Amino acid sequence: MPTNTQEGFATRAIHSGQDPLQWSHCSVIPPLVMSTTFRQDAPAEHRGFEYGRSGNPTRNVLEACLASIEDAKHALVFSSGLGATTAITSLLENGDHIICGDDVYGGTNRFFQKCASKQGIKVTFVDVTSVKSIEQALQPNTKIVWLETPTNPLLKLADIKAVSEMLKAKRPDIILTVDNTFLTCYFQRPLEYGADIVVYSLTKYMNGHSDVIMGAALTKRDDIEAKLRFIQNAMGIVPSPFDCAQVNRSLKTLELRMERHQKNGLAVAKFLEKHSLVEKVIHPLLPSHQQHELALKQSSGHSGMISFYLKGDSKKFLKALKLFTLAESLGGYESLAELPSIMTHASVPDAERAKLGITDQLVRLSVGLESEQDILLDLDQALEAAQ
Repeated sequence: MPTNTQEGFATRAIHSGQDPLQWSHCSVIPPLVMSTTFRQDAPAEHRGFEYGRSGNPTRNVLEACLASIEDAKHALVFSSGLGATTAITSLLENGDHIICGDDVYGGTNRFFQKCASKQGIKVTFVDVTSVKSIEQALQPNTKIVWLETPTNPLLKLADIKAVSEMLKAKRPDIILTVDNTFLTCYFQRPLEYGADIVVYSLTKYMNGHSDVIMGAALTKRDDIEAKLRFIQNAMGIVPSPFDCAQVNRSLKTLELRMERHQKNGLAVAKFLEKHSLVEKVIHPLLPSHQQHELALKQSSGHSGMISFYLKGDSKKFLKALKLFTLAESLGGYESLAELPSIMTHASVPDAERAKLGITDQLVRLSVGLESEQDILLDLDQALEAAQ
């Protein structure tokens, strides 16, 4: 008999926060509570809920489930991944400084450069694969180090534990934030390596059905949770109860989906690496990845995210795809393909894209849950069409 008393990932994803006894009607599936306001027993005397922006039973269920599968103490959900980024940035004051990875989601780069900068927040973009680069970028007013690992779209890795240890030795006041969207808490657990906040675009793998836009921030720290909870309410960047119910539903199959994404994604990576029309494949579980050993140490697997440099005409390749859909976003059950240079990362300045290697030959794939053979056949015929 098993001796480990810790419930497994899938068990927690299915049951945490879902106890039917919390409702008088004992519904097995948590109810969708759409009400924007709640009856009070007397002025300022309520039963835990007063106004939908301040709290909602359906949202509470989702936040409890997320906290459980992340092994966090607190989870807060927001109207989008960028909404979560906005909330975390709102912890800062005019004149504060952020160190951010140079290869991150284009929307994050745009928010820091075009929005946060107008609020007097300074941002320095560095190569987070080097702990030394982060250390050298530290300033007296640095308050947040923002890591994305793997990065988007070049799948570079940051050593979360090494960065955390460096910060705790030199600047324990700095909040280490890790965007874990690409791997989810099923494959990578940044809080275990010393991160203070884990941030997600739940839109992607966590929801996994391409029908909800939502973000989340998770932490073990009570002080950070209290500040973010105030910001969540005061700024009003909350998701709808319906969307919360959708994501809560999706978490029940997260383990199954991530295992299939990993299987299909690795098959695609190996196929592309051997193809004569492919210059280079970027996938952390391939031995050819420069940080392969770190990937094995820091994560327990990889999702369906792959980037590769094409020898042929990238636009011909993308137009020839039949099973893959040419579209932005990622992490859904369907396979997607896109050209970061003119799609998801078009907002990144030209010089920065060129420096990073986000060229018109770089294709990003989000490998879905279709049959492996069909995925490979589609890529093969599209590659032939790209010559």
